[in-house]
Amino acid sequence: MTPAAVIFDLDGVLIDSEPLWNAAREALVRESGGRWRDDAPRAMMGMSSPEWSAYLRDELGVPMDTQAISRDVVRRMEDAYRDGLPLLPGASEAVRALAARWPLGLASSANREVIDLVLEVADFGDAFRVAVSSEEVPRGKPAPDVYLETARRLGVDPARCAAIEDSSNGLRAAAAAEMTVIAVPNPHFPPDPDALDLAAVTVSVVGEVTPELVERVARD
Repeated sequence: MTPAAVIFDLDGVLIDSEPLWNAAREALVRESGGRWRDDAPRAMMGMSSPEWSAYLRDELGVPMDTQAISRDVVRRMEDAYRDGLPLLPGASEAVRALAARWPLGLASSANREVIDLVLEVADFGDAFRVAVSSEEVPRGKPAPDVYLETARRLGVDPARCAAIEDSSNGLRAAAAAEMTVIAVPNPHFPPDPDALDLAAVTVSVVGEVTPELVERVARD
């Protein structure tokens, strides 16, 4: 198979953001009188903003409506990113190298405002032809919706896309979309073995995802 496009996840693949998301959500839960749980970060991985906002309200006791919860967490994330964007090693190099060969898409669980800010601060705006947030589709990861919508907007067959993911739910979502999956395991929340088995290849950092690697795994 010749790849037609490459689709990146954002959090945990291009930016080391999971600790920041968890810190922002935990701060809101504690400040509002809710009940933070140690298993909350893993439970929310891959959720869209409507899904995790409802989780904070219903499961963790945040006494706010879901839109207000989302706005509060997004504000905290935007402040953190403006202070310093935590790009992962090799992220810029991988994006530029792959963008020179294929159309790139971004399929992220982050809110639209956060995605747009990251693309601006990282100067990635010209590299990604399409960026889709899970809040724009019916279901978040592990459902394939965000990957299928990204491929649709790129105008390519999902089966001819390579997807780069880090989490259990992300890997499952890309595989369910019938894409060739490249795993960059999240060190903070390592993917489950069965999810990792869905990947065609596993690398330690996104900087190892080269055009040659994408071509090889797509061909194999």
